[in-house]
Amino acid sequence: MKIAQVRYEGQVLAARVDGDTVFPVVAEGRRHMSDAVRDLIADGTAEETLSTDVAGVPLADVELLSPLAAPQKIICIGLNYADHIRETGLETPKVPLAFVKTAHCLTGPTATVRVPRGSTEQLDWEAELAVVIGRTARDVSVEDATSYVFGYTVANDVSARDAQFSDGQWFRGKNFDDFCPLGPWIVTASDVPDAQGLAISARVNGETVQDSSTKEMIFGVAETIAYLSRYMTLYPGDVIATGTPHGVGMGRDPQLWLRDGDVVEVEVEGIGLLRNPVHVTTD
Repeated sequence: MKIAQVRYEGQVLAARVDGDTVFPVVAEGRRHMSDAVRDLIADGTAEETLSTDVAGVPLADVELLSPLAAPQKIICIGLNYADHIRETGLETPKVPLAFVKTAHCLTGPTATVRVPRGSTEQLDWEAELAVVIGRTARDVSVEDATSYVFGYTVANDVSARDAQFSDGQWFRGKNFDDFCPLGPWIVTASDVPDAQGLAISARVNGETVQDSSTKEMIFGVAETIAYLSRYMTLYPGDVIATGTPHGVGMGRDPQLWLRDGDVVEVEVEGIGLLRNPVHVTTD
């Protein structure tokens, strides 16, 4: 099942997506600051509720939003593809290298990434498979870890490399507004039989810049969930972005940075596509 959060006729709704038709079910304003999808995941009722027989509307008539508006945590895994490590020249981590993005970074699958003029000269993209946690996980085993997955979505871990590497830590460089396009929907885990065998790619202005497979991850989905759950409780609706393969702008020769008017497309096989224009603001 594909589960989305959409804006339709002025309302934010949770919805099931089937081909070119959207079946909106749950209105904005339950418990989590209009995050109806997160609410349903936490209740354990998402698939049942969104299977309700309701009238469909054309996909073209709705605006797809980030499928999650306010997850408690967005955990990102750095340096998790061997080919990406080679292009950066950094050492291979011995355990998953985790950092966070906060919910203010989230934006929709077609939304414009707006960057304040003068804030960065090294704006980069990172195509990532993202995991959505379905039930509370604490100190789980690798063998059981994927049973805690609700589904999968697509993320672009937009990064300001000059800020990331000048600060001595990554928080500012990863957490500008709009630096986490997410979506276009969540594909439930039952429809993704092998999360470690998916093609993953990125294009800038139509030119392929990343082209790899999730099988190239150093730490797979199960290992990452098990590792993180040793130290922190993972809650329903939490997002784990599992790292990016080679081909980021920082690793190219010559380096390539995003500019005003560029369009970034990030795609994961069987999950979906993000298409986000970049706008450098004059404010």
